[in-house]
Amino acid sequence: MKSSPAKGPRLYQQVAEKLVTLIETEQYTVGMRLPAERDLAAMFTVSRPTIREAVIALELEGYVEVRMGSGVYIIESNKRKSRFSDKDVGPFELTEARALFEGEAAALAATMITDEQLAQLAQTLDEMASENKRDLDSHEAADKRFHMIIATATNNSAISTVIEGLWDERDSSALTKRMYQTVRESGVKPSVDEHRAIYEALKSRDAKAARTLMREHLMRVIDGILQATEVEAVEAARKQVIKSRERLSKTRGLI
Repeated sequence: MKSSPAKGPRLYQQVAEKLVTLIETEQYTVGMRLPAERDLAAMFTVSRPTIREAVIALELEGYVEVRMGSGVYIIESNKRKSRFSDKDVGPFELTEARALFEGEAAALAATMITDEQLAQLAQTLDEMASENKRDLDSHEAADKRFHMIIATATNNSAISTVIEGLWDERDSSALTKRMYQTVRESGVKPSVDEHRAIYEALKSRDAKAARTLMREHLMRVIDGILQATEVEAVEAARKQVIKSRERLSKTRGLI
């Protein structure tokens, strides 16, 4: 029986490990500010979202401190073996996968969703609207129910299992949770209007609109993470962030 090839570290983990080496060999010392995000992206030949994920991973490991509007500073130089979880999928990669899978799920669900399931969706919208100004945890629980009702409405257990797995990854990934916390702290809230538009497309049995609206909604989630985790609060850096979205925009082209 042929064995599956071993999976190597994720790209952001490889970058994080290289930065740890630079810190532990004192090329970057305590108190020093890391190079600008765009420079790190060029240094390691990766996208800026990958650099963000690597920096947050380092923050979780206690090597750096992210100071919004200022930069990323080294706070730890003790030589020790870092252990970035092999199963910890980054939020950009994870949300991109959700956009693809949940977009198709919404299209399929539009052709077979029941009145009872539509009523359940309407209830989650009411919950999101009432909780949006208060308890974000409750809002996000309603958000997950909304998406899982649509997955269930496909009447395809394989599809709903995959989508539930992606949500489980979102809920269990320390990296993704840290980035979403940053988004919340920045004041960005999930959009009830975007969910309502998806609901209306499903109610109208419009598969094409449901697919498009679901994908656009999740790609805007990526945009929100990019905006909330932008460390260098200057216009030049913002322009570079736009350029870093080029690969992610290919997903939109599949709509």
